[in-house]
Amino acid sequence: MSKLEKYPAYKDSGVEWLGEIPEGWELTKLGTKFIERKEKVSDKDYEPLSVTKNGVIPQLDSAAKSNDGDNRKLVKKGDFVINSRSDRKGSSGVSALDGSVSLIYIALEPLGINPIFCNYLLKSNGFIEEFYRNGHGIVADLWTTRFWDMKSIMLGIPPKQEQIKIATFLDEKTKQLDKAIQQKEQLIELLKERRQILINDAVTKGLDKTVAMKDSGVEWIGEIPEGWEVKKLKYIIKHKLKYGANESGIEYQENLPRYVRITDFSNSGKLSEKNKFSLSWESGKDYLLKDGDILFARSGATVGKTYQFKKSMSTEEFYSFAGYLIKAETNEQIILSDFLYLYTNSDLFESWKEHIFNKATIENIGADKYSELFITIPSILEQKIILKQYNIDGAKLDKTINLQQQQITKLKEYKTTLIDSVVTGKVRVS
Repeated sequence: MSKLEKYPAYKDSGVEWLGEIPEGWELTKLGTKFIERKEKVSDKDYEPLSVTKNGVIPQLDSAAKSNDGDNRKLVKKGDFVINSRSDRKGSSGVSALDGSVSLIYIALEPLGINPIFCNYLLKSNGFIEEFYRNGHGIVADLWTTRFWDMKSIMLGIPPKQEQIKIATFLDEKTKQLDKAIQQKEQLIELLKERRQILINDAVTKGLDKTVAMKDSGVEWIGEIPEGWEVKKLKYIIKHKLKYGANESGIEYQENLPRYVRITDFSNSGKLSEKNKFSLSWESGKDYLLKDGDILFARSGATVGKTYQFKKSMSTEEFYSFAGYLIKAETNEQIILSDFLYLYTNSDLFESWKEHIFNKATIENIGADKYSELFITIPSILEQKIILKQYNIDGAKLDKTINLQQQQITKLKEYKTTLIDSVVTGKVRVS
């Protein structure tokens, strides 16, 4: 962005979100450049539209449907539509279609403004924040902004030819940035697929690709190396699988066991430090966790997911676990906790879950089903060798994935800054 020019002269807009704007730009209220479209129509006559962060599109199948299809708001091609609620911040855009939207949206007809420039201006981060700052409500995440709130927002409007030049430039630059972001996202998916292959190979083949294979005796596992065994989970754990405590936690106290719930685990399997609860010693003593325990989710949205408990996840000394979780304490003379956890992240485990769900009317995996899970088991020495190599290769992949994710974040930040700077005149399109 440092290569872009400045305008020859600027003037103070007197508006915080705009700052200085170029000489020759019009400083005016939004209400002078837009008319609110209030006409009510039926979705039988006008196609229902969805207003998303990516713009206005034909209504998504996943969108919440209303029984009030005859009480909707008309949208004409070229209108700018924005969600009035703060919990949908950024859901807006210029419509390329005639259609209808819920009454919660504000539909604006632009007056003499290039529609593409309008889209960039009113979807810029600066305007979005100013729009919701002018709203009203009881709590911040349910703020509502109406047209009479927003029509006094000050805008800096360049001459028509400058609008076209800005729109053309931003179309080209955002297309380039979006392509770069997409390429990095595709690379991340390939790297994740590579990591999954590493996991699958580790628990089904090991490191020696020349070793003789044998039938495992389990259809969804297939062949395994000679010398490996297949055993049910119930035969490789120290005790029977144990359900968590079925009671509510109490206010968190450092001298009590932390109450680990299924919602405390992030998608990456790490333990959150937010919204912590405790369990009394009387209630929690029978549900204490040890380092390396494997936790299985038994029902709900996370059914079939697994988590490996590590004391290093947090600073507490004692932990108890809640219902919807089932604990397995591995017998380290037969299988290492790390190897079992790796197995539960493999495609074999996914195949087993699909097999279970096909036979169940409800997606619920209890201790009785988990106990029957077949596990591939190399010798302890081979498990250690496999895990050591996987950790080396996996760390390399994770490092590359993290680097790509950081670059995506920087590209998105640059895109936001670029749009904001161009539409407010901080830099000039040459």
